[in-house]
Amino acid sequence: MGKILCELIFDGGSVGNPGDAYGSFRWRFAGGSLSPPGRRPFGYGTNNQAEYKALIEGLKSLLIELASLETRPADVKLAIRGDSRLVLKQLAGEWKVKNATLRKLHSTARALVAKFGAVQFVHQARSETVRTLGH
Repeated sequence: MGKILCELIFDGGSVGNPGDAYGSFRWRFAGGSLSPPGRRPFGYGTNNQAEYKALIEGLKSLLIELASLETRPADVKLAIRGDSRLVLKQLAGEWKVKNATLRKLHSTARALVAKFGAVQFVHQARSETVRTLGH
């Protein structure tokens, strides 16, 4: 069976750094429209923590959708898109995760990413993220 193509776009930030953290995500299957934006408040945190949390929430949402479609995540080729070079490079294994809090979030994200058949990490311009997610 061929892979189902899907992309997940994520972004997180905080008002102040650290400060009130928030994040959002959207996903779409190839040829389909974007899911409604998933927006989440994360309480107090840093921009980088919010980026990871937004990605984790997006992955969980996508896994729930796949389950409702009776589709195995292992059959999905996922492109994860965002403007956080730190998160993308750390998840790709190109950069070390030095911060203890980020290590925990990184571990959670890696466990979710591992469920998919293939994953590509794609850095995109901030303007593209804003256009897609609205912030």
